[in-house]
Amino acid sequence: MTPPLSSTDFFSAKLRFETDPADLAADRAGGASPLVLDVRSTEAWRQGHIPGALHIPGAELTARADELGTDRDRAVVVYCWGPGCNGSTRAALSLATLGFTAVRELIGGFEYWAREGFLVESHAGRHRQSPDPLTAPAQT
Repeated sequence: MTPPLSSTDFFSAKLRFETDPADLAADRAGGASPLVLDVRSTEAWRQGHIPGALHIPGAELTARADELGTDRDRAVVVYCWGPGCNGSTRAALSLATLGFTAVRELIGGFEYWAREGFLVESHAGRHRQSPDPLTAPAQT
């Protein structure tokens, strides 16, 4: 029988496999270079995405995994629309199944990246919206 998972084990694992928009932005600003992977549809990608992200729709991920390179230990952060979308969870599982060892899911997805006021890229160029005071501290 498997011993029950402790709270410490659960939350440690959760932090190992997830990141949030503020932590991803801080990692990128600090020189860390995780591969950021957008698994939404092409229409969603065109509407806006995280600058520098690679776009591979979730349904195409297994067939196009070679586009992520050969380093299966490279940090990969996967995102979809937001908390109501499990596309990033499915993509992270697919990548783990393919042997990627450092996959994390961006909690809040693109929605919270944009709502927290981080830079967004679209067909219209780069922009950022004012942070939503329900998701990020107000700028003073």
